[in-house]
Amino acid sequence: MAYFKDEAELQQLIGGLYELVKKDAQVAPRICAGKIVIQFRYDDPKGVATIDAAHPPTQPGAYCDVYWGEIDLKPDVEMTMKADIAHQFWHGKINLMAALTRRQIIAKGPIPKILRLLPAVQPVYTLYPKFLREVGREDLVLPK
Repeated sequence: MAYFKDEAELQQLIGGLYELVKKDAQVAPRICAGKIVIQFRYDDPKGVATIDAAHPPTQPGAYCDVYWGEIDLKPDVEMTMKADIAHQFWHGKINLMAALTRRQIIAKGPIPKILRLLPAVQPVYTLYPKFLREVGREDLVLPK
């Protein structure tokens, strides 16, 4: 099943989640502690999101910067996956190690850096369904 009809919807929902996370006092400082630039490359639909947790944020109230689309910033880690995999991952339904092994997610860069971020992002598994409900997309919330 395709969860997102096009890049605009992918950006609105996954990008919107990242916009929330970059200001979340529980999650963002732990991500920023990794001093990493991580880029997510999505297919079906296509989209690119880059989280810059290596440099000081440019927005007041944010712990890091998030960019949508192609940018010149070189990522430390690049994660490529179908947008549906990202949707399931942010619901806590995809095990990262299993997805890497099955090549559902293809990672370029130091895998240990990615794995160290997993405990930091676990609260997002609760934030994402809540965010979907808040923006009127309860139809995309996956059952527990």
